Amino acid sequence: MKARLIFYLSIIVLILGAITMLLPFLWMVSTSFKEPGTEFAYPPEFIPRKIFTQNYLEVWQRLPFGLFILNSFKISLLIVFGRILTASLAGYAFAKIDFVGKNILFSLVLATMMIPFAVTMIPLYILMRKIGWINNHLALIVPGSLFHAYSIFFLTQFFKTIPGDFEDAARIDGASTIGILWRIVLPLSKPAVTTISVLSFMWSWNDFLGPIIFLNSQDKYTIQIGVALFQGIEVTNWTRLMAASCISVIPVLILFFMTQRYFVRSIIMTGLKG
Repeated sequence: MKARLIFYLSIIVLILGAITMLLPFLWMVSTSFKEPGTEFAYPPEFIPRKIFTQNYLEVWQRLPFGLFILNSFKISLLIVFGRILTASLAGYAFAKIDFVGKNILFSLVLATMMIPFAVTMIPLYILMRKIGWINNHLALIVPGSLFHAYSIFFLTQFFKTIPGDFEDAARIDGASTIGILWRIVLPLSKPAVTTISVLSFMWSWNDFLGPIIFLNSQDKYTIQIGVALFQGIEVTNWTRLMAASCISVIPVLILFFMTQRYFVRSIIMTGLKG
């Protein structure tokens, strides 16, 4: 009886927590369909009396949101591809290959996770300026792809859960190290690779500080800068600002709901082996 009571209380607490987390998002969606001037009506209305879709049309007419979305997709997808490529190579080396100084090097990689972007921001900007990549998407794609400590750590831990018998059998058949990684390890690591891909896409898509530092022309802007620009134009028009925010989160929500079943599986399997 006591265990059942604790179970039901836990469910109630989780439901209340979920509702609390959803309220800001629901308010954003609701406000995006309200007529300008009614967003702060009292008492508050979660369901607008009149659905006003003109806010979304105004967003597309005021700024080139289509171009911003394409830029964000381009940057995010290339970062995902580059990050999976480099993190899988490093993760496989740390998980399956013995070499001198492996543990020390892996510790150094993990230590970089504690360094905030604000510390490396100025040196990175100076480097990008010397290379000539300011106002170029490469300033975001290349640093975001080449080295990401969390992705390396996550894939390393997941690769350790894959039995070595598969690799031994492949080596007997004459497979190379890269061949084993590409044909054996990565197909077996689909949950982990999918999780890293989704997280990397979300981080890149929602990044605001990087694009605002390295990009300075409107045709190169990402969706997050576009939302900020719209806020500057429509300082008091919260309905259109919320419409722009809704547009910016739709791709991330679709991607997350399509791949969420891989998250729990990858996290559980990652923790099976230290």
